[in-house]
Amino acid sequence: MNLTLKDVHFFKGNAFQSGTYSLNISDPSPSLFDFQGGIVSKFNNCFILPAFCDVHVHLREPGFSYKETILSGSIASARGGYTDICSMPNLKPVPDSVENIKVQQKIIDKDAVIRVHPYASITVNQEGKELSDFDALRDKCFAFSDDGRGVQSAELMEEAMEKAKALNKIIVAHCEDNSLLKAGYIHDGEYARLHGHKGICSESEWGPIKRDIELAKKTKCKYHVCHISCKESVELIRQAKKDGVDITCETAPHYLVFNDMDLKDEGRFKMNPPIRSEADRLALIEGIKDGTIDMIATDHAPHSAEEKSKGLKYSNMGVVGIETAFSVMYTYFVKTNIISLEKLIELMSINPRKRFGLPITDDICVFDLDAMYTVNPKDFLSKGKFTPFEGMKLFGVNKLTVCDGKIVYNSVF
Repeated sequence: MNLTLKDVHFFKGNAFQSGTYSLNISDPSPSLFDFQGGIVSKFNNCFILPAFCDVHVHLREPGFSYKETILSGSIASARGGYTDICSMPNLKPVPDSVENIKVQQKIIDKDAVIRVHPYASITVNQEGKELSDFDALRDKCFAFSDDGRGVQSAELMEEAMEKAKALNKIIVAHCEDNSLLKAGYIHDGEYARLHGHKGICSESEWGPIKRDIELAKKTKCKYHVCHISCKESVELIRQAKKDGVDITCETAPHYLVFNDMDLKDEGRFKMNPPIRSEADRLALIEGIKDGTIDMIATDHAPHSAEEKSKGLKYSNMGVVGIETAFSVMYTYFVKTNIISLEKLIELMSINPRKRFGLPITDDICVFDLDAMYTVNPKDFLSKGKFTPFEGMKLFGVNKLTVCDGKIVYNSVF
């Protein structure tokens, strides 16, 4: 069915145009729509955006479905405007073999309402001792990552990069030096010192990045860095790009909005890597503006209420963010003229797909950018309810997400 949306703004080429927009919907339920002659008026003055892509999501299934499922996580993602998400491998069983990754793929095929692309692990059981079967997994996985754990051995990481290069796959690295953690659980900064918390130093992140840049330069492997959080990481990656290393990186909205002095002793502020200093936050913003940081990823990491209700010290690492990411970025960076809406579309839709070889589709999400709401985790469709953005007022409400011609989320009809 062909529907025409009146008086909307839509992204065409590299810029926005205003007018009417034709939308092809396959098998819509008539009860969903209030229209005459195929013209829908409930989207007046809304913005039709290319649907988003998140390369860093924890869907928790198989193995931890009490935290999230592929069904709940994909529904939450659709609400956030996403039609492509990439599922990290810290699962049970770990997708380190064809047999194991098929367990997850079977659930994806049955339950996902949008496209879900599974990672395979770099190492067997994510233990950092021996490589997974890259050759067998090549056509079964999105990319290779041990996210949740850093590969501690330089020799093993080099071997992984060589295999990935031969197979034309990307190594996606959670960069963390375990020897520098020292039982820390928030940033080793002013808040930790004032409140007697154990801190995680920035070198635990940028040290492995520095190591891996040299390995990527040597092997010529495609290399992507997860969730960078500190100023040193930004500068290392900026220089590596100048040196011709095939490197990209992501950061998450919470690292761009908060600094460590915004923390509260609540589990909703605990994630890995941690929210860092104001200097780090400002460096990340500069990295966004100058193109050093290629994309926004949420690191959506749901946990149960019990796991997140133990304060900063004892709560599990990880927060949710897939339902609020666009609104956060729009409110804090587009409305404040730090970046343009077109730049945000690059960060959340175009760049992730281009880097990882995913098709640029006709999928859309339709946002009312003038609508304001207060973040209430009780409204989340994700099983995870713990976010540092709780109680904040944000602009940008998603009215509709369309994936492969099917309405996968709507808040209008």
